Amino acid sequence: MTDTIQTLRLDTLDADLDASLASLADDLRRPDGRVARSRALVEAALADGRAHYGLNTGFGALKSERIGPADTAQLQVNLLRSHACGVGAPVPKAITRRMVALKAHALGLGVSGVSPDVVRGLLDLLEHDLIPVVPEQGSLGASGDLAPLSHLALVLLGEGKVWGTEGPVEAARALAEAGVAPVAPGAKDGLALINGTQFMLAHAVEVVTRARRLATTADVVASLTLEARFGSARPFDARVAEVRRHPGHAQSAEAVRRLLEGSEIGPSHADCDRVQDPYSIRCVPQVHGASRDALAYVADVVERELNAVTDNPLVFDRDGQPDVVSAGNFHGQPLAIAMDTASVAVAEWASISERRTYLLVDGGDGLPPFLVERSGLQSGFMIPQYVAASLVSENKTLAHPASVDSIPSSRGQEDHVSMGAWGARKALRIVENAERVLAVEALCAAQALDLRRPLRAGRGVEAAHAAIRARVPFRTDDTAFEPDLEAAADLVRLGRLVEAAEAEVGPLP
Repeated sequence: MTDTIQTLRLDTLDADLDASLASLADDLRRPDGRVARSRALVEAALADGRAHYGLNTGFGALKSERIGPADTAQLQVNLLRSHACGVGAPVPKAITRRMVALKAHALGLGVSGVSPDVVRGLLDLLEHDLIPVVPEQGSLGASGDLAPLSHLALVLLGEGKVWGTEGPVEAARALAEAGVAPVAPGAKDGLALINGTQFMLAHAVEVVTRARRLATTADVVASLTLEARFGSARPFDARVAEVRRHPGHAQSAEAVRRLLEGSEIGPSHADCDRVQDPYSIRCVPQVHGASRDALAYVADVVERELNAVTDNPLVFDRDGQPDVVSAGNFHGQPLAIAMDTASVAVAEWASISERRTYLLVDGGDGLPPFLVERSGLQSGFMIPQYVAASLVSENKTLAHPASVDSIPSSRGQEDHVSMGAWGARKALRIVENAERVLAVEALCAAQALDLRRPLRAGRGVEAAHAAIRARVPFRTDDTAFEPDLEAAADLVRLGRLVEAAEAEVGPLP
């Protein structure tokens, strides 16, 4: 018998999840598989006549209420129905799909004691694209993501809603049309489904994936501005990073040096009388690099959580006998602190980017005010900088840590909560805002570089500039900027500027 468990890695998560779920499907076909063995331990515990939290007791503050054998299944159904009280806009379908997959993977690790039919039901939802509609608000991030995961789990019962081709549809009808039978949960099943961090974890994966892309994009965009503002490459000397000793600093400095290779602009102002550039240009390695290092910590936490068991109670095998341990692996504090860290790190990329945008539009170093020749008659790029400033200000509020807050619940039984679900949601909002702020800088820097012609920037910078110009033209007259901003935001969000630069100069750190 093979009991190999696929390790999930951020860099290859989709492929790793596919492999994990395929292995899990095989495990479910075996009477001696991980899930079956774990379930047998639950059945043995139920037969010993003692109270086991979540198996034959109530939940939370009702932990001391014993539930008879005839009611244990109904207890689980009641749990899912009563806890499915989330509110707000629905979670994006792609993130909810990841929630389902991560929940199946965690239950498949064989420590949760869940019924094989429940795990099989989760796999059926993925196979038939029956993705639950889950409201985004309502989780405290402590006893797991109770409310959102309850909406997810209700679909297994044929209740709630799933995403159809034109919006939400009733789960009962969608399951019937797909030929998928509802699941009848047994003891422990409902609790295993809703105890866990899969809501905040699925969001955290999105945050880290996009933030990693932003790390290099920020260096690319800053390099466009450096060239457009006749900045100095000297602060990016490898020796400067070596004596500071922070890896992110060295990575950002190397990226900028590579992007500037072959520049005509740098030598053109080598003998100018400027001694130093403003911090938003000169300190790019230190600021961008600090955020890179913070994000490395965040990615490490998220990757560990991807491979964790986070429900309660846990069911261990002690010499063939069940050992049911009620603990707190559902508590979201590791992810909550990590998401707050990500929020600060990404907000800083946006903050320094907006300052560079301001340098581009202020009319210094031979550039016309607001990057148009007839400023006054034309506003040029005045208001895109306003947009960036507004998003940066929004991020300052959103970056306040969620993890320092806690509101007791369940009659004081759950007296410290992580607020990690909100932390993950707002971290994603900060990423989205930062993508748009960097897009504004990219547009302004491309405009400024065109005004420096015939001088050519470094090869990597020119490649990124060409990617921008393939979507957005040089502007000689005032225009409605919204389409330009949306196009630039797409380039940033999808990593197209990095791809273009790397096609010219090779992989960047």
